[in-house]
Amino acid sequence: MHRFLGGSPGGVFLRLLFVSLIVGALLMWLDIRPRDIFNGLAQFIEGIWARGFDALREIADYIIAGAVIVLPVWLVLRLMNMRSAR
Repeated sequence: MHRFLGGSPGGVFLRLLFVSLIVGALLMWLDIRPRDIFNGLAQFIEGIWARGFDALREIADYIIAGAVIVLPVWLVLRLMNMRSAR
């Protein structure tokens, strides 16, 4: 379990709790509520279903938009892990 989680269950829980608090505060500051996220996801899936293959372009737009945030965060985390491994 320790290897799968990347640390002790308690430590991982506390880190996830802290990151969730920070992200949640940011989302609330941006006036984005959990219900908005779920509704947006449902509309996204319904749109894909309704448009068929035309929706592939929209999916690519979502992937690119997500990658703009995810890839730099991933890179920073990898660099921090490399630094702490030394």
